[in-house]
Amino acid sequence: MGEVQERVREQLFAMQDTGYRDFHSRLIPNVAPERIIGVRTPELRRFAKAFGKTEDAAEFLKALPHHYYDENNLHAFLIEGIRDYDTCVGQLERFLPYVDNWATCDLMSPKVLGRHKEKLYGQICLWLRSKDTYTVRFALGLLMRYYLDEDFKPEYLELASGVRCGEYYIDMMTAWYFATALAKRYEETLPYLTQRRLPVWVHNKAIQKAVESSRITAEQKRFLRTLRIREKQEG
Repeated sequence: MGEVQERVREQLFAMQDTGYRDFHSRLIPNVAPERIIGVRTPELRRFAKAFGKTEDAAEFLKALPHHYYDENNLHAFLIEGIRDYDTCVGQLERFLPYVDNWATCDLMSPKVLGRHKEKLYGQICLWLRSKDTYTVRFALGLLMRYYLDEDFKPEYLELASGVRCGEYYIDMMTAWYFATALAKRYEETLPYLTQRRLPVWVHNKAIQKAVESSRITAEQKRFLRTLRIREKQEG
């Protein structure tokens, strides 16, 4: 381990909250508890903002893979601070294959990506074809965040529905995407449920999330509940 990585690790342990560590470890069961230091997110973001202005930050970004969950989150926050689109995508390309949990994946939201939506869409299409679980999940999250409002096109729904791998953390994000699409683009999204164009688990989870949303009307919720599928009917 290099000197920069060692110093960063010491600083992270200095911010450790063991109660938060123990609570958070239950939320990300696929990460071993001993790999979680327990730095609260607001404190880690503040540290990343200051650390990102130093020359050591570039050295830290080269040091992959990281051992600790909190180191990965710091890496994600440093990427968020990158203001050049191509540099940001390049760093994401290096980092995403090492992301190993939903929390690190979902907390990473570089603002520069949203300012280049035309270029970003092509990158999303590439990431959706990845063999890495959290690269695909990240791409679905971007599709949900940036392309359900004024930049929406019906073919984006088709793109999301075409993600078929049966992996829990991808299926969950696909369901979240369609629940959000129902809230924002109800008429265009509804056929994916009425025509049963999604895997049964994703179909039912999308309905569950939609009926829990305050953005869906009571009438819409009543109808969506009628579309639930018993899993034994699959196939």
